[in-house]
Amino acid sequence: MQSIEDKIINVLSKRGRGTAFSTNEFSHYGNPDSVQKAISRMVQKGLLLHVCHGIYCYPKIDKELGLGPLLPSYDEIAQVIAKRDKVKIFPAGALAQNMLGLSTQVPMNVVYLTDGSNRKFNISNGRGILFKHVSPKKLAFNDKFAMLVTTALRELGEGNVNDEHIKRLQTVIKQHPEPFSIHDLKLMPVWIRNLISGLYE
Repeated sequence: MQSIEDKIINVLSKRGRGTAFSTNEFSHYGNPDSVQKAISRMVQKGLLLHVCHGIYCYPKIDKELGLGPLLPSYDEIAQVIAKRDKVKIFPAGALAQNMLGLSTQVPMNVVYLTDGSNRKFNISNGRGILFKHVSPKKLAFNDKFAMLVTTALRELGEGNVNDEHIKRLQTVIKQHPEPFSIHDLKLMPVWIRNLISGLYE
């Protein structure tokens, strides 16, 4: 009969290294205490990494640079947390700017808008993931790219948009040639709507 540890590692092996997961995903393998103890033993053996409260990963191993076990990306971790907590999330602030190439800065705390409660998840080296509660309207976009552009520009601010930002937006918009829908345009601040509409002309 397979142990809880064997069952968990078999599932993770099929998913592949780099997989992040919550303890809840394996609740059907035993009572919560037994599952947690099995996962804790696997962490002690070096098979898994503890990421943050209730979240772990089956890490990739960096052998080229000798960095050893690697954490998943912040976005992968955030998506697992959102799935566990049954909330919607979307990249915001400096993270949204970074994803669009409007900024090269990687923030210490990456921020996601959510329909859930405000929460902070400490990851490592002082870094963390913040879930910031917003009204449902701010998450009501049909097009994720339209929402990403809106959240990035909103954080940047109207007076801070320069020629380099415009050039970058022109580049990324070429990868999304379909103009934004009327629905999504109405959800944007007027200045962002005008800027984006001008880029599509």
